[in-house]
Amino acid sequence: MKYYYALSPLLFGVSIVLVQSQVALGLSAQEVEQIGKEITVRIVDAQNPSIAGSGVIIKRAGNSYTVLTAYHVVKEATKPQIILPDKQSYALNNIKLLNKQVDLAVASFSSSNSYQVAKIGDSDKATRTTTVYVAGYPAKTASINNPDYFLNKGQVNANGAPQREGYNILYDNVTRRGMSGGAVLNEQGELIAIHGRADEESIGEKSETKIITGLGITIYSALRQLLAVGVDVGVRLPDVVATAPKADDFFIKANQKYRDKDFKGAIADLTEAIRLNPNYASAYNNRGVVHYELKDLQGAVADYNSALKINPNDAEVYNNRGLVRKDLGDLQGSVADYNSALKINPNYALTYLNRGVVHYELKDFEGAVADYNSALKINPNDALAYLNRGVVHYELKDLQGAVADYNSALKINPNYVNAYVSRGLARKELKDLQGAVADYNSALKINPNYALAYLNRGNARSELKDLQGAVVDYNSALKINPNYALAYLNRGLARNDLGDKQGAINDLQKAAELFQQQGKTEFYQQALEVIRKIQQ
Repeated sequence: MKYYYALSPLLFGVSIVLVQSQVALGLSAQEVEQIGKEITVRIVDAQNPSIAGSGVIIKRAGNSYTVLTAYHVVKEATKPQIILPDKQSYALNNIKLLNKQVDLAVASFSSSNSYQVAKIGDSDKATRTTTVYVAGYPAKTASINNPDYFLNKGQVNANGAPQREGYNILYDNVTRRGMSGGAVLNEQGELIAIHGRADEESIGEKSETKIITGLGITIYSALRQLLAVGVDVGVRLPDVVATAPKADDFFIKANQKYRDKDFKGAIADLTEAIRLNPNYASAYNNRGVVHYELKDLQGAVADYNSALKINPNDAEVYNNRGLVRKDLGDLQGSVADYNSALKINPNYALTYLNRGVVHYELKDFEGAVADYNSALKINPNDALAYLNRGVVHYELKDLQGAVADYNSALKINPNYVNAYVSRGLARKELKDLQGAVADYNSALKINPNYALAYLNRGNARSELKDLQGAVVDYNSALKINPNYALAYLNRGLARNDLGDKQGAINDLQKAAELFQQQGKTEFYQQALEVIRKIQQ
């Protein structure tokens, strides 16, 4: 009998941060890049290669240099070293946590060589939509074998009062692991913040694409912490004047509450930010994202509409509204939004990825492949784009192409569960049942609670005539999801092949009941037909 498979779902992503147009002033990007390279250093641990980060040279006194970094970069290091732009390596000494509540540390190294010291900028002037650059040294990853200095341009989202770990400036620059502690520079090449980390969160239950908001500590805030521990870099700081909370303060608070899954609290803070600044487009955008998390799709659309009314040239908001329109079933409206986003930003890889999902649902498989090709041309290390393109190749019966894409996804991310499950499906169709079982084993080793992997492994075992093993897998799937209709259906088929007719009928009746509740008429009729055949 035929055992029924379930494809792993196509995945999608959404970005939370706002990008607004702005006239570029100051130095060229190449000039800022060079300045960043001269003042930014790599920090490593000689005894633990997994510890890697960045730092900034902020002071020189004779042969002694002072480096500012994020505390989490050095807190677990046992033998920290610093690597300078000229590739010279020195021991990093006198590491000091500035404040238990703030993610900052200061350290020193000694050298007779002459190294550039950062020029301190006015971080109070880094307001919303100000252009900034984040510099640092990415750590080695599966997709980055030989990491080197990296600088990325972006814009400030908010600059306000310090929140958790002292973070008080948000920006939309794309950063990588290992850049923590690196320099955030303005367009004059001046240091205006220390990069802390990328705030990464998944959007939606099926999403594996991350929203990324850079979190940092402004240099003025950092220098006040340094003065408190007796380190003076010779910069006169403006007096701190008590003021009422401003819109940016609530925006930053909302970001933290979003990370803590306090969605209602995030909405309250974003609403207050909008009250204080009715033209705060990024607050409308982010509130739309939170409404999306709360399944208030209409509320999300309303917020995105407001953001676009303020700034009609924001690709991020069109991308986000396109995602919500897709979930509302307005596929054509979704495509229109993605088209608008790509007209503004033709290199927006995430939007190609999202539009590919909608083209897939519209059965425009060639259009979906074209979108994934575009996404991969922009970002060749996007495992999700390979996975999704593999699913489309599977639909087009190009099984070898599908396997090649899944292989590429797994090369980038060896722990990509859905890639193993999807490759298992393609291998099954290619009659490589043992290979399919091996893929499902890999998926379940990574995620032992993946019901779909148990279902599909059970199906492969059934075709291998290992019916007892198949039943065990279906039992596991049902333990995880007691309403898994396909698992009941396939366990019923396996039990019938084992001669357990009553057990088979019980499973098939349960499957039919669930299919009927789910409105899956075709499967409901198939389950009833199998029951009739068994009872004859």
